[in-house]
Amino acid sequence: QVQLVESGGGLVQAGDSLRLSCAGSGRTLSTYAKGWFRQAPGKEREFVAAISWSSGRRSYADSVKGRFTISRDNAKNTVYLQMNSLKPEDTAVYYCAADPRISAASDDPTSYEYWGQGTQVTVSS
Repeated sequence: QVQLVESGGGLVQAGDSLRLSCAGSGRTLSTYAKGWFRQAPGKEREFVAAISWSSGRRSYADSVKGRFTISRDNAKNTVYLQMNSLKPEDTAVYYCAADPRISAASDDPTSYEYWGQGTQVTVSS
């Protein structure tokens, strides 16, 4: 069984940066596709970024391209989301996800079996 625990969220001002971490336990995540999703109040969960376990290829939502970077540290069994130039519209609960059945950087939340509990990111204007 895989457990994912996010951390690093908080309250920041527009233009600031945050780095989210997602630590895995129970299994090694090195052969799992990993992604970040977010959900704002009253909205559906949306894709943010994903990384392929095999090729390391990264995929980003258009809204975060150039500002956010997904990375992984297999030795620490952790995936990160570096968020720069934050905007108020980035305010949401951020979730990490992982799945061993896919190798691609999938933007489809139904592709992922394992999810963390989420961490709140609030960006004030």
